[in-house]
Amino acid sequence: MAKSYGADISVVYNTLKDLTNKDQQGFISPTEFSRFATIAQLNIFNGLFDELKDAQRLSRGGYNPSRDKSRTKRILEDLASFSVKKQLSKTTGSDFFSFSSADPAAKPMARLISITTAGSILLDQSTKRPIEICYDEEKLERILVSNLSAPTEEFPVALISDDIHVFPTSINKIEVRYYKYPEGRVSTTGARTSNPPTYTEGGTSIDFELPEHYTSKLVYEIAKLSGINLRDAEVVNYSSLESQSIKQAEKQ
Repeated sequence: MAKSYGADISVVYNTLKDLTNKDQQGFISPTEFSRFATIAQLNIFNGLFDELKDAQRLSRGGYNPSRDKSRTKRILEDLASFSVKKQLSKTTGSDFFSFSSADPAAKPMARLISITTAGSILLDQSTKRPIEICYDEEKLERILVSNLSAPTEEFPVALISDDIHVFPTSINKIEVRYYKYPEGRVSTTGARTSNPPTYTEGGTSIDFELPEHYTSKLVYEIAKLSGINLRDAEVVNYSSLESQSIKQAEKQ
């Protein structure tokens, strides 16, 4: 079997199944497990943004280790695999930008990172311009009527709603960076898929997109969602042993 690029769903399932059987807390079927897997991954993913805020606050207070031990750096590294860059053109016959549902490259946006104009590199200098992001329509109205802060092509502004409205309206292309929602990875190839993580006995399972070091968190989160109480230390120890066992089998 080829190496998986995300947390191995079979490790998570077998760990949870064995622990529940050991503690006589009932049996969780692959179907039940798969229903909770997507929600568990999404909960952990959303929690990363809260952890990032906490880590940045500690860093400002001088309590966050530096370099490779930095909690901020480690969270940003984990989030980097969910970062997407997409160039958008105006929707035909309109003054706004939107993601086309027919475009397979337009992954569902979870958190917006930045927006720039779609420039190019000229004499080793980028012609892109950062676009200020605004979520408040009243604030935008004040910006638009102001003689001092009215948007220009050098200093554009975007209103984020169901669509993206960029001012001045003479800007026809933008580049959006955002974090997409986590999906799954096909176990046997590590390839991306738009399907959710799914465990299938005797078939092709779809691994989590979260990195492998989130295995124990996934076990604990799915247990919590399914109403099963597990001790943290036991989950961590067992999932670590299970993961090592699978790796040994893959090398043979």
